[in-house]
Amino acid sequence: MRILSRKTHEREKQASEPEATPVATEASAPAATATVEAPVQSEESQPEAREQVPVTESPVAAVETGTETGATAEAGSETGAAPAKPAVEPVPVEDELAQVEEEAAAEQTEIRLKAADLLAPSRRDFDTLPTHQTPEQPVDMADVISFANQKGGVAKTTSTLNLAVALSELGNRVLCIDLDPQGNLTMSQGIDPDKCEKSMYDVLVDDLPISEVIAHREIDIAVASIDLAGAEIAMSTKIGRERSLEKALREIHSEYDYICIDTPPSLGLLTINALTASNKVIVPVQCEYLSMRGLVQLQSTLTMIQENLNPNVHIEGILPTMFDSRTLHAREAVSILEENFGDLVFKSRIRKAVKFAEAPVRGASVLKYDPDSRAASYYRNLAKEVLSDGSS
Repeated sequence: MRILSRKTHEREKQASEPEATPVATEASAPAATATVEAPVQSEESQPEAREQVPVTESPVAAVETGTETGATAEAGSETGAAPAKPAVEPVPVEDELAQVEEEAAAEQTEIRLKAADLLAPSRRDFDTLPTHQTPEQPVDMADVISFANQKGGVAKTTSTLNLAVALSELGNRVLCIDLDPQGNLTMSQGIDPDKCEKSMYDVLVDDLPISEVIAHREIDIAVASIDLAGAEIAMSTKIGRERSLEKALREIHSEYDYICIDTPPSLGLLTINALTASNKVIVPVQCEYLSMRGLVQLQSTLTMIQENLNPNVHIEGILPTMFDSRTLHAREAVSILEENFGDLVFKSRIRKAVKFAEAPVRGASVLKYDPDSRAASYYRNLAKEVLSDGSS
């Protein structure tokens, strides 16, 4: 009976073992499946999966997870399947690649030329630009005095030269500029206008530095030539043509105390350039009725220049010239000037004298030709009046 019961127990035991094995196989099947399917996930879904994993887990969940993992591992070992590897968070390679790419792009940007650089001027072009683009230190500005009257023969050239020399005798640095195409001021200093290779024409039309046309005589003089007669036509298409002389004088403003400009007998572009560059205007007026009529037109032109080009220019004084006290007409002309313009009329009177005609023949001013003459004293008195800031 014992033998039969033992055999019966062994048969029951063998019959029960096959039933437990499938259970373990079924339990391990999902784990193996999960292990195989895990690598199939795309790289795009990995960041999302990492974001969905909670940061912290409860102790109970951790215990259950560990129990399930252990059970799965045991089941897998029993069935002979490969154990599932724990999911490891990938290394942030993308961030490292992005940083490397940024550094490489920065290095390429330093070396590579941009489109703006290719279209813009080169460094060599900038080296040739004027150096006055940056704010300059303030310099002493010279008083620029124009001698203007659209009527000819009123002693503009004589007054320009002799007043300049008189100011120089008083210790001032003076420059004369000849803007008259006739070149009378240039000839008055013994220079032949026809032999001047460079003149104020080149300064106004071709932007030649004015220092290259200055000759040193009794005073410094920027020479003129007959070419100035065509300067107005040559400058007609030039942008900013009214300021050509003003621009040229910037180079030498600090080198002189006074700059005296002799203008042509007209109110054309040359005279407008002189008035635009000046801060003072002296109007020589012959003591005759017709000469005084020109003052009205000159005042109108000066008003337009003040409104549009140079608000700082003003009439320093009206200078009666060729005054002959022996004639009633000359005395009446001076009275009319004083009645209409009052204190603007200089007290100095430039009387008629043959010395004014003789001095240019010697290529000198009357102050050098005959320093002790009355003619020389007229302009010395005028110089003192100008230095005292005009007529009073």
